[in-house]
Amino acid sequence: MTAVRGSVRRVVSLVPSLTEAVAVTAPGLLVGATDWCTHPADLDVARVGGTKNPDVAAVTALRPDLVLANEEENRAPDLAALRAAGLDVLVTEIRTLDQGLRELERVLAACGAPRRPRWLDEAEAAWDSVAPLGPLTAVVPIWRRPWMVLGRDTFAGDLLARLGVRNLYADHPERYPRLPLDELRAAGPDLVVLPDEPYCFTPDDGPEAFPGTAAALVDGRMLTWYGPSLAEAPRALARALRAAHR
Repeated sequence: MTAVRGSVRRVVSLVPSLTEAVAVTAPGLLVGATDWCTHPADLDVARVGGTKNPDVAAVTALRPDLVLANEEENRAPDLAALRAAGLDVLVTEIRTLDQGLRELERVLAACGAPRRPRWLDEAEAAWDSVAPLGPLTAVVPIWRRPWMVLGRDTFAGDLLARLGVRNLYADHPERYPRLPLDELRAAGPDLVVLPDEPYCFTPDDGPEAFPGTAAALVDGRMLTWYGPSLAEAPRALARALRAAHR
């Protein structure tokens, strides 16, 4: 699918998930993306720094008609600076799967996509047909030194809940609380879910901190990205969770 070349002809994305969504749906529209935008693997656009520290001057120099951002991944001062430079910035908010699907439609429409892409239909159908594995409980670290876990109102937590896995810190006042390892162990989860981003947990780095608890090492893109990967995510996550809980 190609984009309708209307008022939006040049797009800079500051969000890896949205970068992939636009690149797959409207090839040629993206002119800039962050250093963390790793998909599609052959994406050939100007790099404008990180999600938390984009180079505002570099973004402005690309003369984008639209900059794509997210209220969680990007900092408000950077977005304000881009707007002050006269750029149009579309800011998404995505904390659940349903919200993600709606925001993806909004982003693609803003980019001039003439119709809803097939991958978005496939993603919605894949999640509609999910058979929950649980009920299971889990602790979901996203960092160590210090330990940080998923808390309330997170996209990844919503995906796990749809798979029958309840995040034990889903009711925590913070979205990404820092907690002592002893407390995480004492919570007594059925599983510890260890993604490979933002911290890259591996078989040798993470599971040993939770002796006696089944550890599910999962692809962080499947757990935290909202884009074309959503079509594959329920199957990939279910395989990893099921393998750990055997």
